[in-house]
Formats: sequence, C-alpha cells, structure tokens
Amino acid sequence: MSLLTVGTVAFDKLESPFGKTDKILGGAATYIGMASSLLGVDTAIVSVVGGDFPQEYIDLLTSKGINLDGLEIVKEGKTFFWEGKYHNDLNTRDTLATELNVLETFNPVVPQNYKSPEVLMLGNLHPLVQKGVLTQLDKRPGLVVLDTMNFWMDCAWDDLMNVIKDVDVISINDEEARQMSGEYSLVKAAKKIMTLGPKTVIIKKGEHGALLFQGEQVFFAPALPLEDVFDPTGAGDTFAGGFSGYLAKTNDYSFDNMKRAIVYGSALASVTCEKFGTESLDALTRDGLADRLRRFKNLMDFSINL
Repeated sequence: MSLLTVGTVAFDKLESPFGKTDKILGGAATYIGMASSLLGVDTAIVSVVGGDFPQEYIDLLTSKGINLDGLEIVKEGKTFFWEGKYHNDLNTRDTLATELNVLETFNPVVPQNYKSPEVLMLGNLHPLVQKGVLTQLDKRPGLVVLDTMNFWMDCAWDDLMNVIKDVDVISINDEEARQMSGEYSLVKAAKKIMTLGPKTVIIKKGEHGALLFQGEQVFFAPALPLEDVFDPTGAGDTFAGGFSGYLAKTNDYSFDNMKRAIVYGSALASVTCEKFGTESLDALTRDGLADRLRRFKNLMDFSINL
C-alpha cells in the first residue's frame, strides 16, 4: 500500500478575517503527504525546496512517516512562496505574492524504491512536471489521480491535455470543471471531461461538499459543518491526500470504495480548515480522525420508505 506524491513543498503567508501568519509550512505535497500518512499509508514525496527550508519542517514530515528521498534541496536556492488574503466569506481570496524560486527549474526525480507505487497522486504542478513523473515509473500504478487548476488551463492547455489522457481520476473544483469543459451544468461538465481520458471525475465545491462521477454513476459527499473556519488553504490538497491515501490503503478502486475515499478526504479537509496551515493536521490523531468520520456518518445517514 504505497502512495507516491508529486507536488509543492512550500512556504505560505496567510491572512484571513481570523488572523494572519508569517511564513509557515505549506504546499500541495505537504498536505497530501500528511493526510495520507494518517491512514498508515507508505507515502513518498517528490518535490523541491531551497536551502532556506528549515530542518524542523523536514523533521516534522519524516516524523509522520513520509519518505523524503525524492525531496531535492537546492542549497543556493529559495523555496517556493505564496502569500494570500481571504475575504470575509473565506470562499474568495487575493493572491498577494507568488515566488516560484526553485520550482521554476524543477526536474523531478522519482526514488528507485518508489518507481512501482500502487497509487500515484499528481499534485497541482505544471503538467510537464506531472508527465515527467509518470514517464519515470517502472510500471503503471493501479490508480493515477491528478489535481490541477485554471492557471494551467490558461497557460499550458496542450500539456495539460497530454497528461490528462493518461490518468484515471481528475480532481478539480466547480469553476475549473466549467472552464475545462465549457459546460455550466456540472453533470455535463463531468461527462465531457471523462471523454478527455479520466474514467472518474471529482468536482470539489468547497464548503458545499464534493461530487464523484464515473460513467452514469454519481455520488455526493457534503462538507462537515464547522463552527470555526480559520483558513481553507490546503483543504483541497488534504482532500486529495485522504482520497488517494484511502484507496492506496485498501487497494480497491471500485466506485463504491471511492465513495468511502471521498468521505475520508472530506473528513480530513474539514480538519485542515480549523487552524492555520498544517497545524490541525499535525495535531490530529487516529482517534480524532475516527471521531470525525463518525460525525460524517451521522450527517449522511438516513432511512426512507419508498
């Protein structure tokens, strides 16, 4: 039960109506790795950081059981940095700064002992980097999951289409699904995206949950109502880590099991939102996750006479 993840390991600087931070640990691969490791999955990260990346963050990730053999450290370089400010509803944000730094010339190298993973999670990065990881594997994984965003649709469409045709699952939000498909209806959007290659489409709707499409089958998982939401940064990546991690753990890629994986991803994402950065994920225990899953079950469980 191994999961290979490619994505950013980064610095974030965040501001929301509930406070702000200095530079803290962030990045798609960070959230994906921390989420999947909570499920007891053998997880490895392929990414790059600069010489300014502190040892304490490396120690944190390795303490979670995450393999960092694929983490390149460019000693003379600087780590990818993103700064953002969230509006009052936390659904919209302004990007205040983006510094690619070492990510600009990143050429991923997959560790030899992770060239045959059960599941490959391609986190949000340039499609050429995602493709570069796929081509290094000794055999095709049991499942390939891809996350992307509208930025790559705008500036790297052909490269994105080239990698999408080789994946099994794509995870995007509702705005991105509409842009990619040219359809407003999310049902029509999912069907159109499936013609591009993926057999399964996940459409995330933030605080309104997530939709899972495969063929004519559809499943919806709500988001857990939270009393306090401090910072949604990384929630989508945490969701991807929970989803892909659960499938790697169970080695069952059926639609019914993907339903359970969606709930695991949603439960973990809800934890991420409750504090800034990775703080909540870092503190989460297996018992805490089990309690969160019970809350989800109670939220979704009902009977009806037909």
